[in-house]
Amino acid sequence: MEIQNKAMLITYADSLGKNLKDVHQVLKEDIGDAIGGVHLLPFFPSTGDRGFAPADYTRVDAAFGDWADVEALGEEYYLMFDFMINHISRESVMYQDFKKNHDDSKYKDFFIRWEKFWAKAGENRPTQADVDLIYKRKDKAPTQEITFDDGTTENLWNTFGEEQIDIDVNSAIAKEFIKTTLEDMVKHGANLIRLDAFAYAVKKVDTNDFFVEPEIWDTLNEVREILTPLKAEILPEIHEHYSIPKKINDHGYFTYDFALPMTTLYTLYSGKTNQLAKWLKMSPMKQFTTLDTHDGIGVVDARDILTDDEIDYASEQLYKVGANVKKTYSSASYNNLDIYQINSTYYSALGNDDAAYLLSRVFQVFAPGIPQIYYVGLLAGENDIALLESTKEGRNINRHYYTREEVKSEVKRPVVANLLKLLSWRNESPAFDLAGSITVDTPTGTTIVVTRQDENGQNKAVLTADAANKTFEIVENGQTVMSSDDLTQN
Repeated sequence: MEIQNKAMLITYADSLGKNLKDVHQVLKEDIGDAIGGVHLLPFFPSTGDRGFAPADYTRVDAAFGDWADVEALGEEYYLMFDFMINHISRESVMYQDFKKNHDDSKYKDFFIRWEKFWAKAGENRPTQADVDLIYKRKDKAPTQEITFDDGTTENLWNTFGEEQIDIDVNSAIAKEFIKTTLEDMVKHGANLIRLDAFAYAVKKVDTNDFFVEPEIWDTLNEVREILTPLKAEILPEIHEHYSIPKKINDHGYFTYDFALPMTTLYTLYSGKTNQLAKWLKMSPMKQFTTLDTHDGIGVVDARDILTDDEIDYASEQLYKVGANVKKTYSSASYNNLDIYQINSTYYSALGNDDAAYLLSRVFQVFAPGIPQIYYVGLLAGENDIALLESTKEGRNINRHYYTREEVKSEVKRPVVANLLKLLSWRNESPAFDLAGSITVDTPTGTTIVVTRQDENGQNKAVLTADAANKTFEIVENGQTVMSSDDLTQN
């Protein structure tokens, strides 16, 4: 199935029920036509990071089901899979063979061997300055020691968790692995491949080893050359200043709108619409919009869309207004990997306020691009403090495990029912043509008018909203589709 201009659900295989069969059943019985695509977060055997330390891409984790379950979803929804191009698990065949056979292993060049990497740069490298230059996720050099079966040791590049060992994407053996894995994903129904942590994949001496140009474009182009004949697209994942996703978009790739979440929170906290209007005018059409994902709410992504003072204000308001949100949940004490993300559900970030939450989703629907909505957000879920505290994992505040019975109850809540109605309408409305246009006006400091029109100018959808009062009205071709009154009438 080709990518459709319809909202995409982001979910783990065991978060809406127990497995992939349950996910499929939830979509058919409880969600209906509000969702047209599914981003299945990593469902492969994995040794950490909730699936993002894949050990074997050739199998579905048996706890979730099998390839037949994945392919059945692909018959009805366009699908996105994750490919962790930067790293793979220590339990992978590659790592285990290298550990056993050392330089006699066929995978001896599969990983980035720290000492060999720096030896090519000259004697006495790396210096402390070299290590300090690296864009790190840790407070030390990004390395992990490997002890081979022959008793010798060396270090491998290790950007993220201890289970996630970095791959040398420029080696012949890694290129072969990338090609066969991507081809297999498409065979099993992937229409879109999310390249997780791709900006870290290229390492080069005398750089910060993050989004290294021009080499990063070579890597992306190699992936594109594999997928284009298979009619599959790439969605590179990167949390950074919006100028970097813009570069990627200018090269013809889909990108994420990670600036929208914080910009929308600022708008609803302050009641001011000027910055949201500015961002909507700047945003590209070939993108997937987000308010929430399996990670935290990004802060750095909105830099220079919001001023530093506005980002600080929005961050502080999130802790003040947000329900059960504490700064400590986004700290090292709760294993937070990124100090530039805040851990909370989007609904709780808005104080569990139905009116504010529905308006946030209305803004997302009218933004350029295709909406992605995280499963917790689809059900307007509150922060899961019990899961957070039982795991001491900050991001688990936004990773509630819903039973089938919970889902059936949640979809009856007025805020969820109206959200599903909104998405169903958006999926079928021709006004949201990605080849069409968007115009944005701010009649007053607290109001915004967003008009979406198809390429031929035959269909028009107009949003009129007041961010201070949390009110809105949507009109399509002269007919009212939905308004904030609908929420109070339920």
